[in-house]
Amino acid sequence: MKKEGLKNASVETRLIHSDRHLNSTSAVAPPIYQTATFRGDSAQDFAQRASEPRHPEFYSRYGNPTLNQVESVLAALEGAESALVTGSGMASVSATVLTIVGQGSHVVAQTNHYGGTTNLLQKLVPRFGIEVTQVDQRDASAFEKAVRPNTKLMLIETPSNPLMTLTDISAVVSIAQSRGITTLIDNTFATPLNQRPLDLGIDLAFHSATKYFGGHSDLIAGVVMGSKEWVHKIWNTHVILGAVLGPFDAWLMLRGLRTLSLRIRQHNENAMALAELLERHAGVRTVHYPGLKSHPQHDLAKRQMSGFGGMLSFEVKGGYEAADRFLSRLCLASRAASLGGIETLAVHPASNFLHYMSLEEAARIGIAPGLLRISVGLEGTEDLIADFGRALA
Repeated sequence: MKKEGLKNASVETRLIHSDRHLNSTSAVAPPIYQTATFRGDSAQDFAQRASEPRHPEFYSRYGNPTLNQVESVLAALEGAESALVTGSGMASVSATVLTIVGQGSHVVAQTNHYGGTTNLLQKLVPRFGIEVTQVDQRDASAFEKAVRPNTKLMLIETPSNPLMTLTDISAVVSIAQSRGITTLIDNTFATPLNQRPLDLGIDLAFHSATKYFGGHSDLIAGVVMGSKEWVHKIWNTHVILGAVLGPFDAWLMLRGLRTLSLRIRQHNENAMALAELLERHAGVRTVHYPGLKSHPQHDLAKRQMSGFGGMLSFEVKGGYEAADRFLSRLCLASRAASLGGIETLAVHPASNFLHYMSLEEAARIGIAPGLLRISVGLEGTEDLIADFGRALA
């Protein structure tokens, strides 16, 4: 199938066929180019490979045919001109931020970000003379008030980890575009199946591809997507930092992407059913899930999301001990970090984030001692409801 034939195809079709034009073999499952380097046929050929940015057959830190294929699928999925895969989600955001800002720059970000992103903003970039202001993501005017003449970047994450708080994407885009500020979003929780930030005017989107894109808890990867111009600039930083994705992990991601649409549909369905159960339970203080009408930003969620995702969090009554007791009683869900796999995972954020922040710091951003974060998997809906009901009894 030629690439042009996919222009009006469904997302399911694009996930399966967007890279077919890059597979020069007759193999239905594309081969893994498990090589560090490539031969040049002549001095002229080798020089051309060496001088062409992101050439897929020069040296695998610069590019690789397997990486090229998965990037093609990811760009088609997000609706981007280009994509760059990296060795982790943190590699993606780090390379991107360090490309956009430099000494004397200012960044406006949220108070609530994934812990690794928070570390990047609070502990790494200030060492390079970069200032960061973090604001309440629920208040769009706070982003505008934080802008300075040297603001180069607005960094958002919606829904945020772990409280499922939303940022008004269109409002942030309007503020940034009127001032020539670049916008970057962590779209990991929603995925492009549930939220289309580039369509709303965001410049760059990154993901921890470890999560839903891989989908099977068996790889570590990241990706950033946007215009060809921006991705090329980020690639130059990425080559220096060297956080490259290996061909085998790229192939695992490619395999996972083929079923992404089917999996997200079930993640969405299971999470909504579980959120509704938890909201009704007397032992639960509050549930954080944007699909619930009780979510304080439900109307915003309906405006900027087409589905509400497989992530939720809730606070059990009884605090730290009650949360630990609940996790110990679960049978189907595993007490494990990460998210987005086929299996349900449950963590206690106040404990899980201790390597990023103290219990006191967690409490200041709303992470209560009894809060639990759930990555809802693909198990049977009734089986999950029964398991959570037993654990709460």
